[in-house]
Amino acid sequence: MHCISLPSSHLLLHSPPKTTLKLASHVSPRMFLNDSATNNNSGSTNGFSLIKNVSQLLWGASLPPGILISTVRTAWTSTWQIMMSQLAPSDPSGAYTRPPSKFRLNPTAATTKLHLYVGLPCPWAHRTLIVRALKGLEEAVPVSVAGHGLDGSWEFKDVPDKDNDILVPTMDRVNRCRNLKEVYRLRKGGYDGRATVPMLWDVEKKEVVCNESYDIIEFFNSGLNELAQHPGLDLSPLELKEEIEEWNRVIYPNVNNGVYRCGFAQSQEAYDVAVSGLFSTLARIDDHLGSSRYLCGDRLTLADICLFTTLIRFDLVYNVLFKCTKKKLLEYTNLHAYMRDVYQIPKVAATCNFLEIMDGYYRMLFPLNPGSIRPVMPSVCEHEFLCRPSEREAMSSVGKRVQHVLTCNVEP
Repeated sequence: MHCISLPSSHLLLHSPPKTTLKLASHVSPRMFLNDSATNNNSGSTNGFSLIKNVSQLLWGASLPPGILISTVRTAWTSTWQIMMSQLAPSDPSGAYTRPPSKFRLNPTAATTKLHLYVGLPCPWAHRTLIVRALKGLEEAVPVSVAGHGLDGSWEFKDVPDKDNDILVPTMDRVNRCRNLKEVYRLRKGGYDGRATVPMLWDVEKKEVVCNESYDIIEFFNSGLNELAQHPGLDLSPLELKEEIEEWNRVIYPNVNNGVYRCGFAQSQEAYDVAVSGLFSTLARIDDHLGSSRYLCGDRLTLADICLFTTLIRFDLVYNVLFKCTKKKLLEYTNLHAYMRDVYQIPKVAATCNFLEIMDGYYRMLFPLNPGSIRPVMPSVCEHEFLCRPSEREAMSSVGKRVQHVLTCNVEP
């Protein structure tokens, strides 16, 4: 389970090729769409003016003729299918099939000198950041935060941290690479596959340790206790393992990957199946949370972390961009309060950079949003709203004695 990125070849899809149009003699050749003599702003303005003038010449104030609309629709659909086949591979029914992780964790082969690579928009990478923070592994496992590139790749850039309250994109702090693909290529034998996050890197061996998110969070939970500031916190206790796995078997295909199956569906039938599974599962979880503070009772577990990183993005991104429109998360009383409860755990909010999340989806997933316009953030997704009391601590049979690291000290 990891976040994919568009291959670098898709950069061509962001910038249309230079085009020479044969126009009436009174149209200035300086109005060409990609005139090299113009700067970026004036070029864009002139390009729009050219399109406007040509459309006025061809059909005046009327709508474009039906044959043009039909031709453009066919061309765009074909182009979209080509892009989606690279971004989100599907089966013959048009259903999204997530590629398996290439590098699985072998704990015995991992050294203690590790480095974590993440991207803030990615819910799979977000899991690792939360477990790393709750276990107190920030010093033991430093992190480099990649940002979204215009070609859909993960790039490193230095973004000033104005308030020091949330994570922001950084430079590559260990290998000094320009993008994540370069980091993967540093491993012995190189690598030309998908450069995905999260990725755990062995600094001494210059090797990819793992790029499967669940392997990483299990390893952070129990494999580095000698380096953790909170070794006593166990997010996957033995007595709850079976229950955690049972929830994961429900949540992963229908919710975590379910939102992607909705957004990346390439047929109406595939979308209908995915959206039905998503909302029936959300209703089931909402009902369960009516009598249980967390998924497995009084204790926060890895199952909650995995569910949270999808829920925190739901009204922000998935409801709109991925067509998960049947209901907003806000409409689920228990689910929304549960999400706020987890958000208010110390250190969790600092891992949630909402502007980076929105940019990563609305500006990176070009086939789903060709205009790259980022909508305004819903007010219910703002920090102040999410910090409203959830009042879920009263549901715990041990009340305020729930694990000390889970005690919320955020002002309402």
